[in-house]
Amino acid sequence: SAIERMRKSVDTLITIPNDRLLQTIDRKTPLLEAFSVVDDVLRQGVQGISNLITVHGLINLDFADVRSVMDNAGSALMGIGSASGEDRAVTAAREAIESPLLEVSIDGARGVLFNVTGGRDMGMHEINEAAETITSAIDPDANIIFGATIDENLEDELRLTVVATGFDAVPADREPAGGLAYFNKPNDGETVTDEDLPEQSLHLDEETPAGAASQETDAWSFSGDDDDFDVPAFVRNRDRAEQQDKANKDEEDGQSPGKKRKKKRK
Repeated sequence: SAIERMRKSVDTLITIPNDRLLQTIDRKTPLLEAFSVVDDVLRQGVQGISNLITVHGLINLDFADVRSVMDNAGSALMGIGSASGEDRAVTAAREAIESPLLEVSIDGARGVLFNVTGGRDMGMHEINEAAETITSAIDPDANIIFGATIDENLEDELRLTVVATGFDAVPADREPAGGLAYFNKPNDGETVTDEDLPEQSLHLDEETPAGAASQETDAWSFSGDDDDFDVPAFVRNRDRAEQQDKANKDEEDGQSPGKKRKKKRK
């Protein structure tokens, strides 16, 4: 097919199925206006990637970060979300990862890069809320890179860009939300490992850690004294909770045989 021939000549192929387009438009929508919806989704995809690379951030992301998630990662999903008012972080995150235009969902992604942009009123708790919304839908062992950017032109609005890779195709029955694009890499490869991920940096030409060692439960926290270096706090907290749940379950399982033996002696 034409798509298969094109795939051999490009690094990344963005496809939006026409039947998915029908789910997002009114029956009376003219043909040209319907196709403009697709054009806008593609625009958001290109703009989101270019902004990740070119716009300087408080916690910076650059081309190396984008490449570490997308290079030889098979298929990838990219989304843009924006919201204002109460619960804007969660709303923007959901808008970024849900779309009826896609044949796949973010569920089970094993590599994720996301960037949060807001005004000076953007809080750390909002970044955590957005992060928890995204990480709850992906693989528990996913490699995660995140950034934060201050844009003084954004007053009450918060914007979020997500790039997710390394997931198997999963049907996506979602309510209409933000614009996303589905990337198809020509060659499948291995999932990005921790060793492949670049260190967070405040400048494009430096590799200094993005944050100091901390055990605070916020999205800005990093631990530089152990193996959790450069791992966001919301990921560490999730892992600790899973380990605690497993320990509690093992403890309950260890007590159950004794209870059964006691009942048998009666």
